[in-house]
Amino acid sequence: MKLVFAGTPEVAVPALDALIASDRHEVAAVVTRPDAPAGRGRRLVASPVAQRAHDAGIEVLKPARPRDEDFLARLREIAPDCCPVVAYGALLPKAALDVPARGWVNLHFSLLPAWRGAAPVQHAILAGDDMTGASTFQIEEGLDSGPVYGVITEHVRPTDTSGDLLTRLAFAGAGLLAATMDGIEDGTLKAVPQPADGVTLAPKINVEDAHVDWHAPALRVDRLVRGCTPAPGAWTVFRGERLKLVNVQPLPDRTDLAPGELSVGKNHVHAGTGSHAVELHWVQPQGKKPMRAADWARGVRIAPGEQLGAADVR
Repeated sequence: MKLVFAGTPEVAVPALDALIASDRHEVAAVVTRPDAPAGRGRRLVASPVAQRAHDAGIEVLKPARPRDEDFLARLREIAPDCCPVVAYGALLPKAALDVPARGWVNLHFSLLPAWRGAAPVQHAILAGDDMTGASTFQIEEGLDSGPVYGVITEHVRPTDTSGDLLTRLAFAGAGLLAATMDGIEDGTLKAVPQPADGVTLAPKINVEDAHVDWHAPALRVDRLVRGCTPAPGAWTVFRGERLKLVNVQPLPDRTDLAPGELSVGKNHVHAGTGSHAVELHWVQPQGKKPMRAADWARGVRIAPGEQLGAADVR
């Protein structure tokens, strides 16, 4: 089939690579979000998908809005048979959905109908799911509600961050998307409607959602830190400034610390929660790079009884 691939971040690149490598399909063009400011200089930078397509000599389309008539006209000129999508980042209007004869097929990083929305991997970790996966489905105007072509499953490991899990799903899902294109092309694969039961939503995690509540149980604090790593980054307040928490570990045997209370040893930093303590392994002070929590604690000279989140509004 002639394909137009839509995607933007690094997590979409493995799927694009798998389709470029296929000897059954032609990636005629790529659709991605416009260049965005990045780095300290806020210089405009092309998306990872745009950079990969450029390296492969593939036409790149960067509409400000997918409903722009110039973009729709070019899409009709290309006349793709199917448009595979991975984390494109914009809603597709009906005018675009109607162009490819075999529709738009999304690779979504959950076992649909669970975790429909922008942040399925983060929400799977926040909820403590033991199993997740990826699904390919036919895009329709509803939110991730179209019929499903195929799924793969993936165990959620006890120490997984959303970045760890998303990386594994990106590579496993790339094979699923390529196989889905093959099955659609040869007519061996039919999409099956999603069940009405089991629908859960996974809206985008914003900075305020990543604010640690030290009165919550240690398990919830651990899940929040892992689910929000690398983005947007779980955080708390120390001496009036934000402190990101990069990595923590629950300590079931330590229950003597009040919520947020710090206990510092030569090589460790413990913090109390609503249940048992957690050990802080890596933190990132405001305006600085990530560092070992013990090094941070030595530098700031934590006094007995000091707390994380002491200035937070509960």
